[in-house]
Amino acid sequence: MNKSELAKAIADKAGITKAQAGDAIDAFADAIVGAAKSDDSVQLAGFGTFHAKHREAREVRNPRTGEKMMSKAKTQLAFRPASALKDI
Repeated sequence: MNKSELAKAIADKAGITKAQAGDAIDAFADAIVGAAKSDDSVQLAGFGTFHAKHREAREVRNPRTGEKMMSKAKTQLAFRPASALKDI
């Protein structure tokens, strides 16, 4: 399912226009990204938690040349599903 199909499903279920559903999806994604940037989490009961996951710099190897190098430390968005969602 892509964003357009998701917007159509939300619009049909909520009784709103597809454009309004698309705006709601964008606002939801922006809120999650904003929370991750401020090192906060977004918890949705019965669904799961979006949170920032910090990865330290580490030594990696280029598979083509075998050269060792250091990867950069980074923060990425992670999702931890709720137990109700895991059962599906």
